[in-house]
Amino acid sequence: MKNVSLYIVPFLTLLVGCKEEPKPKVKYDSTAPKVEIKKDTSRLEIADLPLQFQNSNVLLYVIGDLRVGEMKKNGYEDKANFTISNSLEEEVTGYLRNVKFQKVGEDSLHVLTDKVLMIERMSYLKSKKMIVYVLADADTNQDLKVDSDDIKSLYLSTDMGKNFTKISPDVQELIDWNFIENTNKVYFRTIEDANKNGEFDKKDKLHYFSVNLSEDWKSVEFSPVK
Repeated sequence: MKNVSLYIVPFLTLLVGCKEEPKPKVKYDSTAPKVEIKKDTSRLEIADLPLQFQNSNVLLYVIGDLRVGEMKKNGYEDKANFTISNSLEEEVTGYLRNVKFQKVGEDSLHVLTDKVLMIERMSYLKSKKMIVYVLADADTNQDLKVDSDDIKSLYLSTDMGKNFTKISPDVQELIDWNFIENTNKVYFRTIEDANKNGEFDKKDKLHYFSVNLSEDWKSVEFSPVK
């Protein structure tokens, strides 16, 4: 059983004895003009060396932004960080902008998407040869960028990155998900900002979904708590 949990971090932070205002993950300003978020061409994209999940004949090239060195207080500059991900046997984490896939023995590369995304986690379901993604896919807080401060969504694809499909509802924050082999389903929970205050808290509404991987990958909502 695959089980991945995401923790909703408290919004209140103490800084030098002062209380900061919480930064909302979603804003509902209907008067603000809709702005298409485009790829930031000022950033230098790099890829890690290829990685391969167990029981897969596909190589993955994860792509992210080069994190340049920052000046320290002592006047010395940190070195640039050329590593953009951390990988385990069945999981990759980081702040990834895209992924390219290459079948072993072939030269061509398949690009996951042309959308502006921030992928934070990729989990491999080796028995199904599928990948589950936790990512931000929209500028929900209207700060003109797509990053880890935006709402997290859940996606699926094949191990070659094809049929890249969103399975969680728009404007609902992913809480956690798991895969149960015997049912052949991915289960997940989201939270809806029911009172539209821009925060996710106990006053909001939880939703429960399942997706049958043998069918059309459509989410079906269910209610374990009446």
